[in-house]
Amino acid sequence: MKILVAFYSRSGKTKKVAEAISEILKCDKEEIFDIKSREGIPGFLSAGTDANLRRLTAIKEIKNNPSLYDLVIIGTPIWSSNISTPIRTYLSLFKEEFKKVAFFCTRLSSDAEKVFDDMKNLSQKAPLALLELSSREVARDQYMQRVKEFIKNLKEELKK
Repeated sequence: MKILVAFYSRSGKTKKVAEAISEILKCDKEEIFDIKSREGIPGFLSAGTDANLRRLTAIKEIKNNPSLYDLVIIGTPIWSSNISTPIRTYLSLFKEEFKKVAFFCTRLSSDAEKVFDDMKNLSQKAPLALLELSSREVARDQYMQRVKEFIKNLKEELKK
């Protein structure tokens, strides 16, 4: 089975989780890059505003076509209780290409359920597995057990 981990990360926490998933599964990864700068306080503020308004953004050209993968695991930070704008754009652009999906997110707040519902609606696919991690868990390197559980659940769903 060919698997891709696609993710966006502003602060590095979502990237850290994506790399752990990719390493365990020995699969490809695709970092989504926003053309708009999201650095510093101005970037943080514009990220929240764009997420609240459910805006799309320009993203750099992807290297891995999701249609070539049996499963795409998509990761996003939660911005102002919403999907990050780059992942909203990725889901909107490639929703027809996904065969199967799983989602993960990093968060400060507790809005993961809302974000996962939005990702499901945008991708037009029910996720095989979900993983939500607090930014604190990732920053303190207290997330690997939950990543392993996510992968175990994902593998069980793939057997069905």
